[in-house]
Amino acid sequence: MDASAGSHRRALLVRRLRHPAALIVAAFALLIGAGAFLLSLPISHAASNDGVGFRDSLFTAVSAVTVTGLSVVDTGRVWSPFGEIVLLMLIQIGGLGVMTLAGFMAIALNQRLGMRGAMLAGTEIGVTNLGALRGLVRDIVRFVVVAEVSIALLLSARFLAQGRSVFRSVHLGVFHSVSAFNNAGFSILEDGFQSMVGDWYVNLVIIGGFVLGGLGFPVVFELRRLWRSPSDWSLHTKVTLSVSASLLAAGSVMIGLVEWNNANTLGELPRDERVLASIFQSATARTAGFDTVPIGSLRPASLMVLILLMVVGAGSASTGGGIKVTSFAVVVKATMAELRGDDTTTLFDRGISQKLRAQALSLVVAALGTIGTATFLLLAIDPDMRLADVLFESASAFGTVGISTGVTNDFGLAGRAILMLLMFIGRVGPITFGTAVLLRHQRKRYGYAEENLLVG
Repeated sequence: MDASAGSHRRALLVRRLRHPAALIVAAFALLIGAGAFLLSLPISHAASNDGVGFRDSLFTAVSAVTVTGLSVVDTGRVWSPFGEIVLLMLIQIGGLGVMTLAGFMAIALNQRLGMRGAMLAGTEIGVTNLGALRGLVRDIVRFVVVAEVSIALLLSARFLAQGRSVFRSVHLGVFHSVSAFNNAGFSILEDGFQSMVGDWYVNLVIIGGFVLGGLGFPVVFELRRLWRSPSDWSLHTKVTLSVSASLLAAGSVMIGLVEWNNANTLGELPRDERVLASIFQSATARTAGFDTVPIGSLRPASLMVLILLMVVGAGSASTGGGIKVTSFAVVVKATMAELRGDDTTTLFDRGISQKLRAQALSLVVAALGTIGTATFLLLAIDPDMRLADVLFESASAFGTVGISTGVTNDFGLAGRAILMLLMFIGRVGPITFGTAVLLRHQRKRYGYAEENLLVG
């Protein structure tokens, strides 16, 4: 009887792991484990930091693979050149997508990308046309290489002009190029980018990097083909660009208004630098993770704006996290349609199906539930912490953003475990994670009688 039960459990496990969602979760988990092991090796540590333990290495690996940027150690001081290379590899693979990279490697080696591999890569990058996947994966990697090399060259030139050596300039340029494009938020500068709050060149290059990575590959490729014909853009591209621009503008204005006279953030800066800093904080909250002003000194209203932006996140099939701008747009429009008594939900004169509305609503509910639950648990574990700080940290971890009010190091082992789980769920997506955990072994072959329920 025991042997039969064990065999049945193994069969169920194998069946579960065959689902793309479960395999994506498993692949990210394996990558995190390998990264934590490599970062825990003495060769990964600077000479004066051999005491970095496995817990710190694991937290860093989770943050890197999920392209979040939250850190419990000083990235520029703790890791050796080898450790920084490991960190960059984790960021690159995590940002590009484990399964997408595996699919590209199979193609590069002239191996057949089977149906299962196509499904995995397609799920990872949000592509439904599996017949075009081979060329698309190749185009994605080419785009990533060109974008990151271009950003690295632009940043290296600026760092060199500031008086740094050629090696140091290239070092900083490459690291921050990969980190910015993948919306990772890791920096090896002594004070991050706060000393460059008024440098328009560096700010715009960095913003350009995480906007490129955060739009999503489908949008970028469509713009490349149809950049002269906006009328021919797909609904996805129109919604992504319009909502992204609206959120960037609204966030910049609100942060600027709230912080304009705050001496601890924008108040002491010249007017043009206040405008630039407001734009940068609004853009970075869309999962990028860099900052040019101390986040912990922002006023509560600004923190609330950043929380909302972090929850929404970037574009679908991008290096960013959050619920995604398209999901946000669908839920907002569906709510407006319901309030107006409309039977249909439309975006740019196109109807949105009931199934798509349900998916977007499910994602929003799952995201808010996850952040709320994590915030409650963190406050229960550390009751002396402020609600605003904990809520901000939870939203940052789930949105894979990485900006913090400075309380990351204040969490104990249990608190950090919750943050790691939040980052993991945020990267693979709450729906993908939930599917992998709660997947039914068999479809229900029966239904229930419907009955009315009073709501509202």
